[in-house]
Order: sequence, then structure tokens, then C-alpha cells
Amino acid sequence: MVPDWESCPAVERRPERVSGAWVFTGTRIPLVALYENLADGATIDDFVEWFPGVDREQVRAVLKFEAQASHSIVEH
Repeated sequence: MVPDWESCPAVERRPERVSGAWVFTGTRIPLVALYENLADGATIDDFVEWFPGVDREQVRAVLKFEAQASHSIVEH
């Protein structure tokens, strides 16, 4: 089950921006870029350096939100 990103203020989605993909709020940087970079061994500090416009707090909020959503799924 996919988290309900609608309730995470660190991300947004608009049909006219990046083909409607979830992006970090106020940017055109897709959420998937975070997961791809982390999977390839990047750190949060690397990511915010490589993607200006995304700050550490946004990344932490996304990771915390997904962790809470995943925990909720496991409980059900």
C-alpha cells in the first residue's frame, strides 16, 4: 500500500508540474529522486547539496511520514 502523500506537507502534486509526479513542495524535484539517490548510497546531506531547493527538514519529514505510514500498514 502506498502512503497517502496528500497529508504530507513536504510534498505536493500538480498535473501541470513534472507530469503530475509528487515533488518536494515549492520545487520541481520529484520525490522518486530522493529514493533513487538513497538506494544508490547517497546521504541526506548529499541529496540536499545535489538538489538545491530541497532542505534537510523536507527530506526528514518525507522519511518520517513514510515510516509512520509503513508502521501503520504493518499494524493492520
